[in-house]
Amino acid sequence: MDLGIRGKNAIVCASSRGLGRGCALALAEAGCNLVVNGRDAAVLARTAAEIRDRFGVEVTEIAGDVSDPIVQKDLLAAAPAPDILVNNNGGPPFREFRQLDRQKMLDGVTNNMITPIELIQAVIDGMAERGFGRIVNITSLSVYVPISGLDLSSGARAGLTSFLAGVARTVAHRNVTINNLLPGKLDTDRLRGGLKPGEIEPEQAARERKARISADIPAKRLGTPEEFGQICAFLCSVHAGYLTGQNIPVDGGLYVSAF
Repeated sequence: MDLGIRGKNAIVCASSRGLGRGCALALAEAGCNLVVNGRDAAVLARTAAEIRDRFGVEVTEIAGDVSDPIVQKDLLAAAPAPDILVNNNGGPPFREFRQLDRQKMLDGVTNNMITPIELIQAVIDGMAERGFGRIVNITSLSVYVPISGLDLSSGARAGLTSFLAGVARTVAHRNVTINNLLPGKLDTDRLRGGLKPGEIEPEQAARERKARISADIPAKRLGTPEEFGQICAFLCSVHAGYLTGQNIPVDGGLYVSAF
């Protein structure tokens, strides 16, 4: 399917690896020019080079933490009139809620609620004026299904969800959509236990780990960043203009609800 976004300009935050990388790859496949971002400049450079080589689109690298106002400024300077914004950022680590002091809580809310709102504030009016905009926020299935130890992440992302629910309705008539993707158990570094990013996991250990984690998933497997990215790209397409303000679990059926 032609997504109708060839030549569009996209900012994809935290896209050097994992789900953000999957989204960047899918948007590049659809013909978008990209601004990619990640904290590790070397990993980011490899991702950017791969995207250029595979898809022949323009790719600009902005290294750093997307919650840093300077990095946000650099992202927006690299794409001053973006058509697409994919908000993504790492969440707080597993931590018992009694161990959260004020600064840790403020950092979590900044990373997973305030930062995406700041970027949306910066781009939404331009999108509305041009008559096209697609904003996708990568949140978490924990917005719907609480996970003990991820209370801060869940709370911050739920706050973002509620905040944007009303905002999405104010720009829908200008062909600007805001939707949220809620990843469940996908095969990313976060589910690989003590392995460092990029470290090779023994094949047998990987099979056992995936089987163990997948046991309670109706699909009986982990999702991949690549298929997650394709869903993101569709939400960014011209075909998804009548879909806004929605929370879409990408979880292999793990979240059980008829509505």
